[in-house]
Amino acid sequence: MKDNTFKFILVISLLLNISLLTTAGYVYYKHGESRISPDAHMMQKGGYLFEELSMKPEQAQRLKEQAISFHEEIDKKRLEVIHKRIALVGLLRSDHPDREAIDATIFQISKMQGEIQKMVALHILEAKAALDKDQQKRFLDLIEEAMSKRVGRFP
Repeated sequence: MKDNTFKFILVISLLLNISLLTTAGYVYYKHGESRISPDAHMMQKGGYLFEELSMKPEQAQRLKEQAISFHEEIDKKRLEVIHKRIALVGLLRSDHPDREAIDATIFQISKMQGEIQKMVALHILEAKAALDKDQQKRFLDLIEEAMSKRVGRFP
């Protein structure tokens, strides 16, 4: 009887892990196709915050090239964070959770999120350097608007 119960729990656990991975992949895929604009509406991939500025064509092209490589790299980092979070859930599922492993995984997630924040800040500074004073002000205003709208969505 215990063998059957153990097998049943194992199958349930496996199904939950598969559904979690599928959900994470779906969310990543859907968010990879679009981005949130400062007005909190969805933009097709290729729609960037700086496109709301009045720029010279060479400025727009330079920023677009920077943005494409930035978003490719940041998406990889975000996927790594998702994988770590999934690993954390796996650790939490254990009947006897390894608290040291949980703490280490949380630390790794925090470190990765810090790296993402640094990448974002550097990207903003690079974009800002390519703009004139009026464009810089508008660009930073757009960023601030986007951030304040996101804060309103989270408790």
